[in-house]
Amino acid sequence: MKNIESLPYFKYHPEPLKTRMFKEKKEKCPICKKYREIIYVGPFYSEKEVKNLCPWCIKDGSAAKKYNGAFYDSESVEKDFGNSKNLDELIYRTPGYKGWQQEYWLSHCEDFCQFLGYVRWKEINELKDELKADIEKLRTEMGLKLDEFEKSLYDGGFSQGYLFQCLKCGKYRLSCDTL
Repeated sequence: MKNIESLPYFKYHPEPLKTRMFKEKKEKCPICKKYREIIYVGPFYSEKEVKNLCPWCIKDGSAAKKYNGAFYDSESVEKDFGNSKNLDELIYRTPGYKGWQQEYWLSHCEDFCQFLGYVRWKEINELKDELKADIEKLRTEMGLKLDEFEKSLYDGGFSQGYLFQCLKCGKYRLSCDTL
């Protein structure tokens, strides 16, 4: 990226460029009316279809407020988030991510985890011991043996993994969708 302002930091989604929720494209933000070099291309839920939101209007909550919208479904979160301030930051001031089905935001240590990105088995194989409880839960829900679950998370497989990490203790968490 050339000559692009430093992006604001999002506690629960620290690398939105890496996860492809922002893209480089010069557009006018409908909130602040500034031409920005980066626009949001992730999910935003409101009655009106809104495009070209800038990261700064997401971060300060003005995008969600103006359109009475949200970047995330408050019913699709683990309930170990601690307080309503955390939930408010997640759904109104954090870029979402794109899932195959309904996205599900994980939590740990009474706060939401940060979303690290989309993963296949090759990216999490070395974390399988730490992710054991999540893997067991997911494969059981899917009705798969462990080796079948691993195969489902390969390129061309029928599952997509989403990796999260606890902000307090550093523990990794995993969720996934299936086709």
